[in-house]
Amino acid sequence: MTETALIVGAGSGLSAALARLFAKEGMRVALAARQTDKLTPLLRETGAKAYRCDAGRREDVETLFADVAADLGALDIVVYNASRRARGSITEVDPAEALEALVVSCYGGFLVAQAAARAMLAQGRGTLLLTGASASVKGYARSASFAMGKFGLRGLAQSLARELAPQNIHVGHFVIDGAIGQAGDPRAAGRGPDSLLDPNAIAAAYLQLHRQPRSAWTWEVELRPWVETF
Repeated sequence: MTETALIVGAGSGLSAALARLFAKEGMRVALAARQTDKLTPLLRETGAKAYRCDAGRREDVETLFADVAADLGALDIVVYNASRRARGSITEVDPAEALEALVVSCYGGFLVAQAAARAMLAQGRGTLLLTGASASVKGYARSASFAMGKFGLRGLAQSLARELAPQNIHVGHFVIDGAIGQAGDPRAAGRGPDSLLDPNAIAAAYLQLHRQPRSAWTWEVELRPWVETF
């Protein structure tokens, strides 16, 4: 049976690696982003279909899931990969930017998870994967809003895993602890080979979680380069 995958927060890097891997696996792939023009090369490469969606807007998310179901059929896997930062000292950061970061990093994850859960419970199966970060488990200076958003997303994932796993919905959260690299990335200079996370290797871990037998499901995975300190 051909599977259908939806990636919310699509762009370059990890989401592009996921789209390529899912397409290689024979899946129908849907990509959702605020701006879909940037996805044109990836659509040509993977055969994916793009949908405009602001994940922080309930109406957008509801329309997204209705459209994908109509176009591609029942969803087997949904990945929430959207996030936003509002950097700066707590005394200086713009509250409006901090709110937007929380909406994208956490509330959008709730809206997408709710829509995915409704669809997957109706069909009796599915996988929901949420992308976290180092900030999911430790708050950094000058990054309060990002920590709040990622801590919240992790709490959402843990709660959903406990609620939905007994109903045959596999919920997984990924702590991406380190920088995701690109070809020729200058951040790797002086650190040795494989010092940055390879997006293709991360994507393979997402697929592995999706393929896990339900007798031994994982709800959370931490991924970091071998040279990264914990």
